[in-house]
Parts: sequence; structure tokens; C-alpha cells
Amino acid sequence: MPLSFGEAAPWFVVPTPSNPQFLFDTAAGRYVVLLFLPTEAAARVAALKMLSANQPLFDDVRAAAFVIVAGPEVTGVRDLRGLRWVLDVDGAVTARFKADAPHWLLLDPTLRVMESAPAESDAVLRRLENLPPPADHAGVPLHAPVLFAPRILEPELCQALIDLHQASGGEFTGVMRDEGARTVAVMDDLKKRRDVLVTNPELVAAITERLERRLSPMIVLALGFKLTRIERFLVSCYDEGDGGVFRPHRDNTTQGTAYRMFACSLNLNDDFDGGDLRFAEFGGATYRPPLGGAVVFSCSLMHEVLPVRRGRRYALLPFFYDETGAARLAEYQARQAQTEVAS
Repeated sequence: MPLSFGEAAPWFVVPTPSNPQFLFDTAAGRYVVLLFLPTEAAARVAALKMLSANQPLFDDVRAAAFVIVAGPEVTGVRDLRGLRWVLDVDGAVTARFKADAPHWLLLDPTLRVMESAPAESDAVLRRLENLPPPADHAGVPLHAPVLFAPRILEPELCQALIDLHQASGGEFTGVMRDEGARTVAVMDDLKKRRDVLVTNPELVAAITERLERRLSPMIVLALGFKLTRIERFLVSCYDEGDGGVFRPHRDNTTQGTAYRMFACSLNLNDDFDGGDLRFAEFGGATYRPPLGGAVVFSCSLMHEVLPVRRGRRYALLPFFYDETGAARLAEYQARQAQTEVAS
């Protein structure tokens, strides 16, 4: 059966004319209209004319549109602001949506179905026209399912970690992408941040003790998760001068990061503007832990770090997982080892 009211749309990774690896899950946070394009010429032209006539609805902030073109690759099309072409050459996307017939699909900001209509109907477009702002789509105030935990790192330790970062200045780091069976780091404008890895055994021990004794009990209480593994002790800096930002993303969507369960952001200073977290699937509110405090959230949530408008934001950014995650990581590493041997 095709997707129906309230069902979650499947995520996919496909090429578009402007992006060879577009991640559909990052379209969340706004209304999304999908047009599964007819194959018959007259019907196709009619549907595209309907879309073109309503192009002002799609600004990529309130709403975005995707034209799903199944079959042989279409040439001569280009992505516009708010409008992308999904080149579904092998039909995999169409199959995942069970789109046996051409139709429109309207998704809410969490990428769940609100309405569908045949391709010849403008009902979806008229519904979109009358919807409230994306942050109000649920009809009730929304709050991201995150945990705030103050008083995790004392000011002296925060300053020691800032001093560590300032001693070297840090390096720009990339984002994780799958390339075939491997997950690799690639540089991308999605993220502008300088990072320093904490390797000093005394600092690592001090951070570990505080996370285990002060934060872990709060995570058990609020999120029902017992962390047994901590990935990386990374001090990061979002600098106004660098245009410090991290655009919407999720932290566990690649093969090599699927083991991650919860992300943690601990602010090491508070003398900056901007740089707050936002979870657009759950409205437009921003989230900032206090100095020395943490915000913890599922790695599956789409989130972003807004641009720093003044100064520098320093943060400690570990990931948490458990033995189930460790087993998943070991499986991935074993696959990589086998691939290397075979090559």
C-alpha cells in the first residue's frame, strides 16, 4: 500500500542536478511536497505546470518541493531554491514510497505524511498554501526531546580545555560520508569548526570522571540509557571570524557512525552570541546549555549549530554508546579489515 496519513516517509540518498549525494532526511524542519512524476507526456506537462505556477510556495524555509523522476536520467533540468529533482534512475526511491501511480505527497516537518492526491489534482498545493508556519504544524508547542544537565564541568576545567584549544588553534575537520562500503571524512561547507582532540591522560581521566559521576545518572533518569562507552574527547571552537556553523545533520546515518547513540554538547564558555543548537523537526526554539553544563540528545535527531554572531563558542563534544553499539562498531571495523585484505 502507498504511504498513508501519519506514516513516516523513508529516507534516501540520491543525486540531484546540484548535489551528487543529497540526503533527504536533512529536508526535515519544513513542509515537503513530493511529486511522483507521470510518465505520460501530457500528464507530466500538466503536473509540472501546476508546480511551476505555485513555485512561490517553495522557499526552502517554509516548504520545499521534490520532483521524483523514475527511469532513464532526465537531462536539461536544474535545481532551484526550494525545488530539487530526484533522479531516480533505478526506481529505488519510487519503490520505497510504493508509488505505483503518479501522485503528490505532502509531508510535515518531521517527514510524516499529511496528505496525498493524484498527480492531476492541486489539493496538496492548496492545503500547503493554508498551513501555519512549520514550527506550529502540530497545533501545540513543541519541545525537542533533549536533556539539560547543569554543573557537569567546573569553571577551572572548562578554562583548562579552552587553554588547550587556544595553544594550537585547532584544525578544520570534515563531515562523515559513505563512499561505497567505507565511511570517510570529507571537507564540506556544511561545517565550519576548529577541533582539538584531548589526549593528555590527566585531562581525559578528569573529564571521564565527571561524565560518569555527574552526567551519566541524569541520562539514566531522563533518557533511560546507561552509557558504557565514550567516543572522543574533542574540544571544538565555533569562531565568528571563521563563520563558525554546522548546518542541519544527524550524527549516526553513515555505516561508520551507526553505533553512536547519544550526542553531548558541553559549553566551556558563555561570552558569545549565536552558536546555539536548534532541532528544526521540533520547532524553531534554540537550546544552549549553561557554562559547564551539558545538553544530551539522540544522535538520530536532526540538529544544527547556528552561526556564531559574536566571539567564539568553545564546547566539549563527546558521543555516548553502549555494548550494543560497540558490537556494531566492531562489525563495521571487521568489514573494513576484510576489504583492505582483499584489496
